[in-house]
Amino acid sequence: MTTLPPPNPLTPPAPRSQATVAPGDGMLAVDAVSKFYGSVVAVSDVTFDVGPGVTALLGPNGAGKSTLFRMLCGLTPPSRGAVRVLGCDPRDDRDVRGRIGLVPQQDALFDHLSASDFVEFAARSHAVHDPTQAAQAALGEVDLLEVGAKPVGQFSKGMRQRVKVATALVNDPEVLILDEPLTGLDPVQRRRMIELFHRLGDDGRCVLVSSHVLDEVARLGSRVLVIAQGRLVATGDYRDLRELMDHRPHRFRIEVSDPRRVAAALVDRGLVSGLTLDGSVIEVETLDVDAFGRQLLPLVVDAGARVTEMRPLDDDLESVFRYLVEGR
Repeated sequence: MTTLPPPNPLTPPAPRSQATVAPGDGMLAVDAVSKFYGSVVAVSDVTFDVGPGVTALLGPNGAGKSTLFRMLCGLTPPSRGAVRVLGCDPRDDRDVRGRIGLVPQQDALFDHLSASDFVEFAARSHAVHDPTQAAQAALGEVDLLEVGAKPVGQFSKGMRQRVKVATALVNDPEVLILDEPLTGLDPVQRRRMIELFHRLGDDGRCVLVSSHVLDEVARLGSRVLVIAQGRLVATGDYRDLRELMDHRPHRFRIEVSDPRRVAAALVDRGLVSGLTLDGSVIEVETLDVDAFGRQLLPLVVDAGARVTEMRPLDDDLESVFRYLVEGR
């Protein structure tokens, strides 16, 4: 079931909710955590509990995902509340930090090093027994073994992302914190990476993956944490979020050669619940997306017009948050 936190992010912490994403295992536990930078509230009163498997953290850029991940990895302390990873405080416990793999959002690689050398360097920093072998195994997991001798500076954005994932895997971590790891990957590599995350989750690891793309979250898995403006605004199954979205009209922008005739036809056929005209652009609201999608093009052809552009106006993440937080 989707749950909403208290509306004011600066009120004192409420009692800890009993709702969890994966009850009972608690490999990652965040209890009433806030993070302040002066007067800026980056994370506000966030509570959740995550166990083995893949969990998606959904949020737009600037929502607080990266700050939350930094606290989970012990890179910065919470201003208020408590973080536990595998039952320990990652800020104070060096051993537990060695059981975490992190893919940061920042693209901070040593471009003069080869992929093999860079990942091996990460293995040595974790005191891995055989760093060379571990680096080769990690590069193999992300399909970069054959190009491991090339300098990272020659890699594309997607390949650099995969180097970061290999670096996170090289210490064989029990917990993986992955901040926007699919950015820049082509569709094939994105699919393979998602398969890798699920395989790691099926092995009993805790995999927490952030994204700001709804379709990515749908493929990552059904367990979702939704964060907006530093607050946890919803938790639960991805399908719950889709159901919430389905209860309101869907909005589309259509650019056509004869907007008045097309607009009249849309109204006559009862395909829209609202409509505005601005030059050659029609913005519509519809409660029946399937019927609208099936009938729009035949309707335009019958009207003797042609469509030059059609796109949804509310299939982005910001509209989801407007709905969840503001109720519209």
